Amino acid sequence: MRTVHPMAWWGWAIGLAISASLTTNPALLGLLAAVISIVVAAHHTNTVWGRSFKLYVWLGALVIVMRVIFHLLIGLKYGDITLFWLPTVALPTWAAGIQVGGTVYLEGLLNAVLLGLRLAVLILAVGAANALANPKRLLRAFPRALHEIGTAVVVAISVAPQLAESVQRVMRARQLRGDAARGLKVLPKVAIPVLQDTLDRSLMLASAMESRGYGGHHGVARPRWVAVLTLGGLLLTAWGLFGLLNPGQATWWTGSGVLVAGVLASVIGLVGGGKSVRVSTYRPDRWGPIDALIVGCAVVTAVAMMWTRAGDPASLTQPLQPLGWPAVGLPVLLGILVAALPAAIPPAPKAKAP
Repeated sequence: MRTVHPMAWWGWAIGLAISASLTTNPALLGLLAAVISIVVAAHHTNTVWGRSFKLYVWLGALVIVMRVIFHLLIGLKYGDITLFWLPTVALPTWAAGIQVGGTVYLEGLLNAVLLGLRLAVLILAVGAANALANPKRLLRAFPRALHEIGTAVVVAISVAPQLAESVQRVMRARQLRGDAARGLKVLPKVAIPVLQDTLDRSLMLASAMESRGYGGHHGVARPRWVAVLTLGGLLLTAWGLFGLLNPGQATWWTGSGVLVAGVLASVIGLVGGGKSVRVSTYRPDRWGPIDALIVGCAVVTAVAMMWTRAGDPASLTQPLQPLGWPAVGLPVLLGILVAALPAAIPPAPKAKAP
């Protein structure tokens, strides 16, 4: 079976990220995190980027811990159930509303945990896309007009996997020398070799990409109308989104109409700009039914979340005052389960580790 299109995995991850951003219900966030982990376990490959998902898991856990720490130190304390007291620091009048220390309540602490959990699920979604989508194939899937930008984006999203590979290489070398110490005490001994290895690999990647013509413009000169149309389309798109998000302050012509005009102008600008870039692609990835199915599963999840938010927004939040159990509606539950369907797709043949 052929591999999945890299844009399909990014579309699936973006759909789940949008769904996670609409809720603070711990049950729904936990289900989303479980779905992301199941799909990654089913389709990740034994490559540098395929083994990077665990780093995003640790990063998500760190975000939750930091969110709780910030709440304990300077967060807004509210609630009815008292947990413990912290020393209070007096602040000047211009810092009204900020409290350092003070009484910590269960409701406020739980809200901090849920906000951190929501951000952690967003990080997991991005990590899943990074672990499932081959960054080299992702570069080939970018429009020709975004060739230079696509190169920078692919290099940027490859930093975490390359860093993980460098850490593993350095730790393996230390074990071969008989130094098996672990923990924070080995950080000074590992940081410099990891940095040097990462820089060496980055320079090798830059040299290889430069020798293949990446990062340079070898086509005909781009007409000025392409840049004007693309920039104007992006501005109109932002204006239209603002109108949709503020329906009471905008009409149809300053909302949906402007959004449609902006998207059309941006597409025309990108197509016109792509004609001035001469880039050949060896065996370009084709978008197939499986790719559409993967993205469609995430779209179903996001639509179920938005539908529930419009009809029963209380089920997407954790009741804090008064404190209660979170409710889970059937439509949103089925929508999240649909997002797990890509795990049932037969995986591609496992790639060998580089």
